[in-house]
Amino acid sequence: MIRITDITDKVSGYIENPDLALIQKAYIFAAQAHEGVVRLSGEPYISHPMSVAYQLAVMQLDEASVAAGLLHDTVEDTDTTIDEIEDLFGSDVADIVDGVTKISKMQFESKAVAQAENIRKMILAMAEDIRVLMVKLADRLHNMRTLDHMKPIKQRMIAQETVDIYAPLANRLGLHRIKTELEDMCLRFLKPDVYSQLSEAVAKHRSAGQEYIDKVISLIQGMLSKNKIKGHVYGRTKHLHSTHQKMIQQDLSFEEIYDLIAFRVIVPSVKDCYAVLGLIHAAWKPIPGRFKDYISIPKANMYQSLHSTVIGPDGERIEIQIRTEEMNRVAEYGVAAHWQYKEVGKGAKRNKTTGQRDAERFTWLRQILDWQRELNDPREFMASLRFDLFQDEVYVFTPNGDIKEMPDGATPVDFAYMIHTEVGDHCAGAKVNGRLVPLHTELKNGDSVEIITDKNRSPSRDWLKFVKTAKARTRIKQHIRTVERERSIALGKELLEKEGRRVGINFQKHLKDGEFQKLAQEFNCSSADDLIAQVGYSNFTPKKVLKRLYTVLHGEERRQKIPEKAAQPAQPKAKSDGLSISGVDKMLVRFAVCCNPLPGDPIVGYITRGRGVTIHRVDCHNVKNFETERLLPVSWEGEEERSYPAKIRIKCRNRKGMLGKICIMLSEADVNIDSGTFESMVDGTSQLEFTVEVKDLAQLYSALSKVKNLDAVYEALRVS
Repeated sequence: MIRITDITDKVSGYIENPDLALIQKAYIFAAQAHEGVVRLSGEPYISHPMSVAYQLAVMQLDEASVAAGLLHDTVEDTDTTIDEIEDLFGSDVADIVDGVTKISKMQFESKAVAQAENIRKMILAMAEDIRVLMVKLADRLHNMRTLDHMKPIKQRMIAQETVDIYAPLANRLGLHRIKTELEDMCLRFLKPDVYSQLSEAVAKHRSAGQEYIDKVISLIQGMLSKNKIKGHVYGRTKHLHSTHQKMIQQDLSFEEIYDLIAFRVIVPSVKDCYAVLGLIHAAWKPIPGRFKDYISIPKANMYQSLHSTVIGPDGERIEIQIRTEEMNRVAEYGVAAHWQYKEVGKGAKRNKTTGQRDAERFTWLRQILDWQRELNDPREFMASLRFDLFQDEVYVFTPNGDIKEMPDGATPVDFAYMIHTEVGDHCAGAKVNGRLVPLHTELKNGDSVEIITDKNRSPSRDWLKFVKTAKARTRIKQHIRTVERERSIALGKELLEKEGRRVGINFQKHLKDGEFQKLAQEFNCSSADDLIAQVGYSNFTPKKVLKRLYTVLHGEERRQKIPEKAAQPAQPKAKSDGLSISGVDKMLVRFAVCCNPLPGDPIVGYITRGRGVTIHRVDCHNVKNFETERLLPVSWEGEEERSYPAKIRIKCRNRKGMLGKICIMLSEADVNIDSGTFESMVDGTSQLEFTVEVKDLAQLYSALSKVKNLDAVYEALRVS
């Protein structure tokens, strides 16, 4: 267990004359507040805030951040208040603790909305003080390291949230070490079969390839010595998550990934970086399209380095990164390496925000804040946030020569909205490098983009099929909603007038005298226009609305004359097939065949026209193309005993009796085989694909684990 002296010694190593009394005082307070409380692992609870504070010291944050790390759970888990924290430790520490506090006192309609709203709050708190996110990331890192002690379903929920939000945020802040560790741990809990087999393969590759790594390091070190360049060379295998993503994206097996080994060259100056690049390209043939210069054009998270993939010794593909000591520090510690708190003298006033210079590095954060204000639904905010955080970057130029950072795959429409909302709304065409191109053209590094506008043009729904940025998507949807709302109000008025003439109610008269405003409240609508729009959308029939209006006008004593009751507000939750579906009445529910969700999978519901709600896995490739306003939060209730289909793939040696052994193993795990295909390979292996029936995710992974233990089985995976 970490001791307080470990933390204070670490802080003393990078801050001159640190305020250690503040950290020690925070430790004593946290220890007393959490006294007698233990974690699921059986350790005293204080071990968690101690680990968080130590991680913050490793990241070389200021004393207030380290103290906040020690105190971050006191307000959430004990009777301590923010006012007490402020009185004892000052406003700086209190503001960070307040921003990091995880559980909100507000009530939400579902867990999904609550989670989305908490992330929204985190983004807002982050804008005021970036240290809030740094503490949050340190907190999440230790929670992931100790996730073994939680129930499997909780492990998957936390891991999914981590890979969706926290790992990309760590990447955006340039915290490479945290990002890679979080991603690898998430892979372990979300896809244990993949993690197990991949880690074994990488371990074998690492042990077999150590001689090769030593050889390349020696050759590069020789180049440096011969040309009198001081520097250090390191070799490593890439981490599991990035390897797995590459296998998926390029449809490769592990054996087909050639650039598993990466080498890093650390030199004193920028001039030396380019000199080393020239030496390496002279010695080994570079692969076209695999060179990136992040020194002249840094990433948004301040990352700088030269990257090149070359054909190294023995014809092996190797990736080489070249950077200075300072660049390497930024690559490891990100925003912490450019800390404004380190730049002010002792006793000088410490600004809460990251300051003018640091603020320029967080344009992406300001963009998130700009478009999040347009989104009332937190779930839509979450969908957009995930989309923006996961993108790689391309750099394009305006006609004036200014550089704009765009997500990979961005189009001229995304570029237009990045320039200004008006430019995007009236985008009529685009020129890339002086040539007219379709609006769906994907921009590439170095493109010069010019937007052609027309005041008579407006956003098209078709743009949603290819835009990549959250800002463009939000603005387009906002325009479409405005137009559709106007049309729905016009249609609703027409339908209500027509029905009013039939039943003898003067719709226009009651609209003018304010009766419709009262009626709107009964239908849970904010205004008369909202109610009329709902009629236009066909959410309420004109007949039901006017019957309710009749009751409002003539009182409850005349209700018996009305043949049917007025529409009542929808019940907040419906249950079907062991699911809890928020925000709808009882609906037809079916499970998507594209991803075959199982109990335990993170899932989402999608309202399909005329076919009820379709349940998908959150990571289903089809979900990213869905209209976010038609997505519903869905959770497993665990009340329905039934079997669910799942697809599995097994690779094994083609030996007599193997199929029988596998079938017996699945049968003993109470897994029924519904259908299957078999294919023999020229290398003497067989690939079996089964559709099986299981009760939940835990049963499936347990069965796959048992099959994998058979001697002749190389791989046993769940597939979509």
